[in-house]
Amino acid sequence: MARIAGVNIPEEKRIEASLQYVYGIGLTKSKEILAGTGIDPSKRTKDLSEAELTKLREYITKNYTIEGDLRRETSVNVSRLKAINAYRGVRHKLGLPVRGQRTKTNSRTKRGKRMAVGSGKKKSAAKT
Repeated sequence: MARIAGVNIPEEKRIEASLQYVYGIGLTKSKEILAGTGIDPSKRTKDLSEAELTKLREYITKNYTIEGDLRRETSVNVSRLKAINAYRGVRHKLGLPVRGQRTKTNSRTKRGKRMAVGSGKKKSAAKT
């Protein structure tokens, strides 16, 4: 099983897609990495030699911030925004969209389930 940056990457997929299982590597970075190392993107992960895997690991660790370091860096940036009470930090605190999206009708994912006021049913007329 191939491991890169502490992540088991799938054996049966093409290496171009397998690299995307590492946090911080998307399709574009995956293509850049393979071009930089000279590995064929259409090769399957299981077909890579140990030398090629070592070459990939070294190239990635030398040129990119990934996995734990990237998560830590992101959380530090968000906590800094919260600490200085920047607009974006306040939005993070309140659990609202940060990047200027509308909230009147959308943003259900961030705001959570709809809360109904009242029971939702009209009361029937009292019997006399």
